[in-house]
Amino acid sequence: MYSDAPSATLPGTASSPPAPTAVAGGASLGAYALATVITVFAVISQYFLPSWLPGTRWVYGNLPGDLAIVYGVPILSFLLLVGTAPLRHWQERMGHASVEGLRWFGLYSLLALLLSFIALILYQALDPAAVRQLSRSVPVVQGAAGNPWFWIALSFAVGAIEETIFRGWIFGYWLSRFPGQWQRAAIGSSLLFAGVHLYYWGTYGVIAPVPLITLTMLGLAFSWAMALSGGNLVIVALLHGAFDATSFYSLVNLDVALALHYGLVLLGLGVAAAVAIRQRTRPRAPRYAPVPLPPPGF
Repeated sequence: MYSDAPSATLPGTASSPPAPTAVAGGASLGAYALATVITVFAVISQYFLPSWLPGTRWVYGNLPGDLAIVYGVPILSFLLLVGTAPLRHWQERMGHASVEGLRWFGLYSLLALLLSFIALILYQALDPAAVRQLSRSVPVVQGAAGNPWFWIALSFAVGAIEETIFRGWIFGYWLSRFPGQWQRAAIGSSLLFAGVHLYYWGTYGVIAPVPLITLTMLGLAFSWAMALSGGNLVIVALLHGAFDATSFYSLVNLDVALALHYGLVLLGLGVAAAVAIRQRTRPRAPRYAPVPLPPPGF
């Protein structure tokens, strides 16, 4: 389909670039694992804890309290247990990061569309009634109907926070400590990112895997972009915010929201095409190797 398809190189294959040497030192795997477990629990707790423990509803029942648990607890956990070393390159190589962010956003968005289309065909053949559930709106978008502009603006703050947690810490730890395993870590962290969005299952039921495909591909796009730009989080945070903002803007004008979303996808595909042409005329090797990072100095 295109020469730089995400599956062109896989860990351990002959076409994979030589893995850089893993750096020494840093937070232990146990500390990292504990911070990750705390993060997952904090994020998914909003879906079950208020019903299990009614006394917690006063916290989860308001936006500041909910944000403090869902995002504040993970940030505090990683700060205390892992530190800021995985985030140290968050603003470097802005130009290169813009190219990587846009092209992988475009490529993986296209892949998400193709995979979703295939999944819908299968669902239509096996369970046509389930397909109709996709017309439902997710609770977070429904809740924003009263003040969509606030949620559009908040999308960029949430995008920055989620990228810091999932790409900066959860994926960035592996990128810094074990750069030879970055592709596996990208897949694992992207699946985790999609998996914590439990409200998709409550909204769509058995057909929830279809929208979750998009979230997984989004996580892969941002992981690839971060790795290949040397750790930049600014661009992926902006793209994440834009992705969420267009969802909320659909409450204002659906047609414009769709145009903005797919316009950004087309821009990314254009950048990807330009990169592919340049690589064919001016080959550079190795491809898909993360930008070497200096020792983190944990």
